[in-house]
Amino acid sequence: MYNLLKKKNSRRRLIKTDMNQLKKLFIMPDSPDKFIEFGTELLDLIHKFFTEKGGIHSSIPLPELEKLFSNVNIPKRPQLLKDVLLEIKNKIIAHSVKVGNPYYIGHMTSAIPYFMILLEMIIAALNQNQVKIESAKASSFVERELIGWMHRLVYHKKADFYKTHIQNWEVALGNVTTDGTMANLTALLVARNKAFRPEGNFPGIRVAGLHEALLHYGFRKAVIMVSKRGHYSIEKVARTIGLGNDSVIKIPVNSKNKIDIIELERVCRQIKEHNDRGADRIKIMAMVGIAGTTETGNIDNLSEIRRIAAEYGAHFHVDAAWGGSVLIIDELRFLFHGIEDADSVTVDAHKLLYSPSSMGMVLFKNATDLNYLKHFSNYIIRQDSVDLGRFTVEGSRQFASLKPWATLKILGTDGFRMLFEHAFELASVLRGLVEMHCNFEAMNQPELFIFNYRFVPKEIQEKIEKLMLKINGTSPGGPDQQSRNKWLHRLSHVNSVLNELNIELHKELREDDSTFVSRTRYDAPNYFYQDIVVLRAITINPLTTPDILKEIIDLQNTLGKKIYKAQFENRLEKA
Repeated sequence: MYNLLKKKNSRRRLIKTDMNQLKKLFIMPDSPDKFIEFGTELLDLIHKFFTEKGGIHSSIPLPELEKLFSNVNIPKRPQLLKDVLLEIKNKIIAHSVKVGNPYYIGHMTSAIPYFMILLEMIIAALNQNQVKIESAKASSFVERELIGWMHRLVYHKKADFYKTHIQNWEVALGNVTTDGTMANLTALLVARNKAFRPEGNFPGIRVAGLHEALLHYGFRKAVIMVSKRGHYSIEKVARTIGLGNDSVIKIPVNSKNKIDIIELERVCRQIKEHNDRGADRIKIMAMVGIAGTTETGNIDNLSEIRRIAAEYGAHFHVDAAWGGSVLIIDELRFLFHGIEDADSVTVDAHKLLYSPSSMGMVLFKNATDLNYLKHFSNYIIRQDSVDLGRFTVEGSRQFASLKPWATLKILGTDGFRMLFEHAFELASVLRGLVEMHCNFEAMNQPELFIFNYRFVPKEIQEKIEKLMLKINGTSPGGPDQQSRNKWLHRLSHVNSVLNELNIELHKELREDDSTFVSRTRYDAPNYFYQDIVVLRAITINPLTTPDILKEIIDLQNTLGKKIYKAQFENRLEKA
């Protein structure tokens, strides 16, 4: 068999390939020096990617990038490893995003410790499949130990509980999952199966299906309640488990972007009154509290949601994919008051545990709850086995738990304390820079390292302040409804134009490419729930400094003023 490969001088050479050569790709090279050579070359490629000058994103246009990866044929002949590595360097690494750059503060993906590269090599080399003890011996015990650690962070049970259960193969305190979406899916699938469990002659929803389960229990539908700031994965889960988007009831948020408890109680009472009339009854299956909203970084009043969930017999799940790791610091537990009473909790390792993407975890207060998902197979996860796959939605999974397990050992709680203190400091610095600046407006009160703001020229801020005074009224009784509606309409128009301005600013920042923040749009409580476009900064990169944040704001101000003068000044003055 032969393979024609291009040399750098465009000439082609013949590479002879036979089965013996192919076999060498599946074992360690004959010489350890050869393995070290390729490893060193690979690490050198990665190091150059991080240190080379240039922007955060490569300059190649997306249509050009598309052309690089539009070959419709699978390669027929084998290629040399070093040639494929060269292609990876030129086509992939060169056009990847530098998410570890200290000027990149736009997403939850950030810098990771260098040793993660080594851990990923170990994971790939061992190739353990966590579904089965026969393909994951020591790694199964590591995974259970990690789940035990995280369970204790959340639920704070006594040491004896964990000594009994951490390696008790009859139960599962939780699962490692691919990501937060799979963790939420696991939790809400357990909630569904608990709500429609076997009863009498009814075999349960897992056997009979959703339609028969609703008929047996006398309900028309089952619903999940979550705030409007809930992650979009909740709707994905509802679709996946057969409930549908319409079964997700999104509760408004209060001025601090937390679920409105009064409104949650009102909706629950409304459902109860409807059910009491006896027709088309609705099952409140689950309530989801958020511990670190994706857009604003805020934490719901978890203890109050727990109280209401208990009153209505609903499963209480906390999506702490973003914020849950902060529980490592005891002094910050007060932020999560009530999480210890949750029936289930999601935490993502690829967020604040500084692991590479992606790995989630779901934890259950009751050590037997995952029995509602338990399944078996004759060839791999038999009933008398100790396989982790008995309790998981996913089948084959890699040994991803090694990454947070090792990180917790290498950094310790003291190390994480310093990382989180740095992140809090950066969030405070950024908020101060924005609030003291005449051309920016702070849009949220950050709790967990996420800060929203927008570019609003000083003169437009003054215009908005006058409109807000008119809307709220400066005299006893305030304005009549007709006048108030008129001022609200004008405010909406001003905010609509400002939305366009901030979208253009974000595009200009992408073009400049020396810094990066993301943007989002949501109904802002401080503006009567009008849709507002905001810039979204996340301050978790240990390499980011206060001086860098000042540079970022200065650049945004310079570009914002230029765009405002060129495109929006007249429109906003007339608004």
